[in-house]
Parts: sequence; structure tokens; C-alpha cells
Amino acid sequence: MDEACHQFTMGLREFIKDYFLGFWDYETPKVMVVKNRTLGVIYRAVQFLVITYFIWYVFISQKAYQESETRPESSVYTLMRGSAVHGDEIFDTVEYARPSEGGDVISTILRREITYDQKQGTCAEHFNVANANCTKDSDCVEGEVDFDGHGKRTGRCVQYYNYTFKTCEIQTWCPIEEYAVVREPALEEAINFTVFIRNSIHFPRFKVLRGNIKDASNKRSMRKYLRKCYYNEEKEPYCPNFRLGYIAKQARENFSELCKTGGVIGVFINWKCNLDLDPSHCKPTYSFRRLDLRKDQASSGYYYRFAKYYRKDGVESRTLIKAYGIRLDVIVHGHAGKFSPIPTIISTVTAMTSVGICTIICDWIMLTFIDKNEVYSERKFDEINREPSVTLPTELSYINSYGSNHSDLSDGVPL
Repeated sequence: MDEACHQFTMGLREFIKDYFLGFWDYETPKVMVVKNRTLGVIYRAVQFLVITYFIWYVFISQKAYQESETRPESSVYTLMRGSAVHGDEIFDTVEYARPSEGGDVISTILRREITYDQKQGTCAEHFNVANANCTKDSDCVEGEVDFDGHGKRTGRCVQYYNYTFKTCEIQTWCPIEEYAVVREPALEEAINFTVFIRNSIHFPRFKVLRGNIKDASNKRSMRKYLRKCYYNEEKEPYCPNFRLGYIAKQARENFSELCKTGGVIGVFINWKCNLDLDPSHCKPTYSFRRLDLRKDQASSGYYYRFAKYYRKDGVESRTLIKAYGIRLDVIVHGHAGKFSPIPTIISTVTAMTSVGICTIICDWIMLTFIDKNEVYSERKFDEINREPSVTLPTELSYINSYGSNHSDLSDGVPL
């Protein structure tokens, strides 16, 4: 047992010694010419593929020869336009647009649910609220507030409006929305409403400022153009007017369904500018995508509530409106590039260095699959001792006479 332990200790000591001494060895590549046509064809083919890939991907696709900027400064201004007849009412921008004008978010009302003439008072809680149903006053705790309900309980059990069952009485705006709500039909005419989106983008590194509106000779011509144009990717790429129907179609949404549930649609403005070309080529592209989760019915769609307050017979009253609509979130992305010598040099050196992978692949094939691979292995790897008195082997003398570390093999046989 002691002998085995001693041998293990000695072996471990020798391993550590050899590893420590070997750590200080110097390795240098050895040039060896192998005249094997198969291996040569593989080598040149891999070289061609690697160089072609770098030229196409790095220089053409990614434009690695350019200095780039991906965090531009951008501003967005939105405005809704249009009017519609809804029953006996005329809806204009003030009625259906929230906010009426502003930044990178704007929404429009497509359908309303209205609760008229609400006043502060007491009334029955809705029966769907947890623990709201009761038979006697002791079932209702006075002062209790259910955050899923509508108000504070008074401690009384009262008849649910004109029904036979009872629920707990609450102090709130009465009558409650679920009981007295009036659901209006959808505003289908909104499909022709127009959204004006003005966007400007600034690339401070290159001192380039661009806008998404077509240049005009004077303001009068500009106003005339903006009143009549509608965005078209091919015909009118600089027109900032978008129909709601067009936006829904591009987002692959049914406008009638959006009127029922509402929805959030992202308007993505993408600026991809090659500043080596004329600035007129720097123009935006638009894409549209539904952002709310349609699969999750509980959180899908878009709606919000607001109230119109007034005084009736000296009592403060309100009309509560639950509005379903489309919310547009304008999101701007920008990327600009321009030729610069520094990234060009870095990318070129990287591409040239990566060609070295060809040698690694061909060495592996040569030492693994080619006939007489043992001969190649013996000639490729040499070990030279550190003692100065050691005479160079015959084959190393041949190498030095042929050239600096240069040997020539023809199908595995020295010439």
C-alpha cells in the first residue's frame, strides 16, 4: 500500500515537473509543401468560400467598412382628422381622439358604452362582485371596501334595483355602470379617418437631419399636397397621412373586430440610411403590427373610461363613458452608416485572419484521412532540445538548405 502511494506521488511529481517545464517551450509554425492535388483542391475551395462569405456578409450585407450610428434623436407629432355621423350626433376630432393632438401615442374611439346621469349616493352593488349577494343586513359589513367592486358598503342588504334578489348596499356613483350602461353601435365610418404622423430624425454624429414629409417649394404648395395625399409605399413614400383602414389592413386585422374589442397597433418607422449615397435615398419605411395579446382574452383589446361632469338641479352629476378604440404607438428606429477608414482596416484584417481556418481544416484532413498520414505527421512536428551541443537532424539540415523552415513533400515522400 505504501509502495503504491509512493509511486503515485512520484508520478504526480514528474507530471507537474514536465508540465511546468513544457509551459516555457516555444512553438513556431513550420512551412511544409504537400504536393497532393486532392488536398490542394480542398484548400483552395475552402479559401474561396471563406473569402466570398466575408466579402458578401461583412462588406456588402453588414457594410462593415462604414462608421455607424444606431441611437438617433427623433421627434413625433400625431394628429387625427375626420368627422362622422353617429345617430343624431356629429363626431369631430374633439369627440373621438385622445389626445386630440400630441406625441408618439394617439387613440381614437370606435365604440362607446355610456352610463347617463350618475350621482353620488347609495345603491345596490352588482351581483357579480364577490360576497355581494345577501339575505340580511348582517351579511354586509359596514365600511368594507371591495377593490373589485364599486364602492364602500353601508351595512344594509337591499333589493337589487327592480329584481327580486338582494345585494349589499354601497356608497358610490349611482346607478352603477353594469346595470345602467347603454351600448352604442360601432363607428364604422372611422375606417376612413386619417392619422397624420410627422417624424423627424437627427443623426448627430454625421450632422444629418431628415423628415418624413416631402419637400415643397413653399408652404402653400405643402399644405395643398398634405390635404390630398395618402401614404403609398411606391407612389407616395413621403406622404404622412395614413387611413385607419389601411393601418388595420397592414397589421392584418379586421377593422370590424377592432371596433368591438379595440386594440393596440404599433406604427414602426424605420430609417436605414447609407450616407455614402445622396441624402434623398435616406427615406423611412413603415410597418404595422398588433401589440396587445389577442390570445389572452382577459387583457386583449383596448378601452378606457372618462367622464363628462355637469350640475343638474344643483347636484353634481356625470356621464360615464367607456370607450373602445384603436391606440397607435409610433416607434422609431434609425441606423445610419458612412465610409470610414478605421472600421474598413479592422474588417479587412479580420477577414484576412479568418482565412487561417482553411489551414486548420486541411491539416486535420491531411493528418486524419489522407494516405500516408503518418509520414505527414512525422515531418510536420519536430522537437528541438534546448542544449546547444545537439546536432540538427538530417532532415532539418535539408530544410535549412531549402529555405527557412520550408520542406516539400510529394504524396508523402521527400523530394
